Amino acid sequence: VQLQASGGGLVQAGGSLRLSCAASGSIFSIADMNWYRQAPGKQRDLIARITRDGSTGYAESVKGRFSISRDNGKNTVFLQMNRLKPEDTAVYYCNEFHRTVGGQVYDYWGQGTQVTVSS
Repeated sequence: VQLQASGGGLVQAGGSLRLSCAASGSIFSIADMNWYRQAPGKQRDLIARITRDGSTGYAESVKGRFSISRDNGKNTVFLQMNRLKPEDTAVYYCNEFHRTVGGQVYDYWGQGTQVTVSS
């Protein structure tokens, strides 16, 4: 399985970006898809999740500004980021996660895409 993230870049505060993450392999439609971010010197934090059935969840820091969605036909997950703030500056990673009934874990990561928000 490979995850290819794209869409990062430099944007002014208040602007928008849309990240995409295309996944290869056969488990996309049954996996939870997550977006994490890691700012310099900080831990990697989960900021958005979409489950296999489309349920979503967000970290408080991005709730109301970011929106996660998925296209199972294209094996792609998106993160629409609006009203960006300088504190959103980080490397953004997509993650594909699935745990089977038997306990086997599938946990895959993309390479990360840099988002920089200038003030």
